[in-house]
Amino acid sequence: MRDVAFGQYYPTGSPIHRLDPRAKLIFSLLFMIFIFFAKSYTAFLYVFIFLTIVTVVAKIPPKIVLKSLKLILFLLIFTGLINLFLYDEGRLLASWWIFTITDKGIDFTIKLALRLALLVIGTNMLSLTTTPMELTDAIESLLKPLKYIKVPVHDLAITMSIALRFIPTLMDETDKIIAAQKARGAAFDTGKVHERVKSLVPVLIPLFVSSFRRADELADALDARCYNATKNRTKMKKLKFSYRDLIAFLILAVLIVLIMLDCYLTKAPSDSLFFGTDYYIVNLFKSWIG
Repeated sequence: MRDVAFGQYYPTGSPIHRLDPRAKLIFSLLFMIFIFFAKSYTAFLYVFIFLTIVTVVAKIPPKIVLKSLKLILFLLIFTGLINLFLYDEGRLLASWWIFTITDKGIDFTIKLALRLALLVIGTNMLSLTTTPMELTDAIESLLKPLKYIKVPVHDLAITMSIALRFIPTLMDETDKIIAAQKARGAAFDTGKVHERVKSLVPVLIPLFVSSFRRADELADALDARCYNATKNRTKMKKLKFSYRDLIAFLILAVLIVLIMLDCYLTKAPSDSLFFGTDYYIVNLFKSWIG
């Protein structure tokens, strides 16, 4: 559980960390949207280069970034196997009973895995470079127009921030409970699947009790400090857009333009395995060797 990186903040003081949190939140949303327009390996290469540049500039070790993939490893394997054996379009390579393997099925599976992996890594960069309080201020600022229709924006923002803040805390708590249960003779790595699931019950119950206890203590602490979400609350740090945010937006805009150009300007025929720039590169390579 200590290896899970989601929800953890990695301070380095880089230019990425100093970006306005509202800008980073908007950039993350745009990244999540436009990565689904990437349909060729060339487009995925653009995204990979972009994330590599962000990681280098943010001074975050690649090992920390790749840890976020552990959360979706099972999902990658499960969805990959389903699409590999049940995707029936394209040239048939092998078949058995209701299962088939086609060239387009392999291509679709690889691209799906790449899209999910890059999506998780890209969105995880938000939590690695932004503190929970900065996220709270950014969410509250972006949702500020909803205040006019009586939506408790500040309450929603602080709730999301607290939930994000307690992810690594609960991870550490789970790790301690598992270690304590192992010291009492509990086995989590042996036995059949249903036996392993059953062995998690002594972990989940203390974890729920600890979570409610922490929530109660946090509520008492907020109440003792007279914390409230009145409209007259002031902030110690004022959010301001700067030239760094503009430069970051231009870099992201370049990535979006490249993805959209690859998606719409060089489409492939319906019977082709390749798409976008891939189709152009493959045909160019065939003309060279032909």
